[in-house]
Amino acid sequence: MAYNQFNQFNQFNKGNVPPEVKKYLSSYKYILAGIALIILLWTTFFQIRPEELGVITRFGKYVRSEEPGLHIKLPILERVDKVAVERQQKEEFGFRTTSTGIQSQYSKTGTTDESLMLTGDLNLADVEWVVQYRIDDPYKFLFKVREPVGTMRDISESCMRQIVGDRTVNEVLTVGRTEIAISVQEEIQKLCTEYSLGIKIEQVVLQDVNPPDPVKDAFNAVNQAQQEKETLINQARSEYNKIIPRARGQADETIQKAEGYATERVNNALGEAARFNALYREYIKAPEVTKKRLYLETLATVLPKLGNKIITDEKGSNVLPLLQMQFDKK
Repeated sequence: MAYNQFNQFNQFNKGNVPPEVKKYLSSYKYILAGIALIILLWTTFFQIRPEELGVITRFGKYVRSEEPGLHIKLPILERVDKVAVERQQKEEFGFRTTSTGIQSQYSKTGTTDESLMLTGDLNLADVEWVVQYRIDDPYKFLFKVREPVGTMRDISESCMRQIVGDRTVNEVLTVGRTEIAISVQEEIQKLCTEYSLGIKIEQVVLQDVNPPDPVKDAFNAVNQAQQEKETLINQARSEYNKIIPRARGQADETIQKAEGYATERVNNALGEAARFNALYREYIKAPEVTKKRLYLETLATVLPKLGNKIITDEKGSNVLPLLQMQFDKK
């Protein structure tokens, strides 16, 4: 048996190939040619999706960029890198998303070093934030900087520490969050442009800002005390705003009444003085007539107020009949 196999191998080397072997080899060549053609077509044609941009390199050198659609390239010699320029991407700091869905799951394992920061008033704050970005220059993103996303993460952490370090812990935890996010976004974009990362920062979102766990209870107690202080101050101001304007209004009312009374008395005095002067001038012209007129006018004013009157003779010898001396006021 071994001799027969050796004999067949010897005949194959001498060119005495059996017909069935020749037929098998011929079909094998066609299969190899078909596979080679498929590989050639596969490496020649490529498609760019709508959200992507194709970057073509030849032997590692940038050649051109291709828009979305079907394109061709030199097989083997040229390479295409597809960059998602329309997709918004994000980088998380201080936490990681472990699962997404209706209720996303998050984890802080191994992220304490990047989220624990020192504020301007020498307090600690645990800052979690998200940087949303988009690739706006694929050439710079691929060729200008090695690991551009990692560089952008380092820039983001540095900028956040700088901005937080310039503010108090109360500003970081409460009223200053929006201002901090805007300042960090501007600073990150400035450095990304300077370093030619080809990245555009869309938004910086402060996800959560808390005091560190060891001092969280004490900080919450202080924060509650400050809130109670603000509440009492606001209540005092409310009472002040209700009482003081009312007192001022009453004071103004009293002053106006006094001024009105003074004006009335002065005007009455002036009127009486003018009336007396007028009577005096008439009296100088005709003393007896003026005296008699004043006497009669005085009686006309006084007698209606006396009621019934009884008039007797000077000598008092007889009682005269009762006279009705009342005058009709009309």
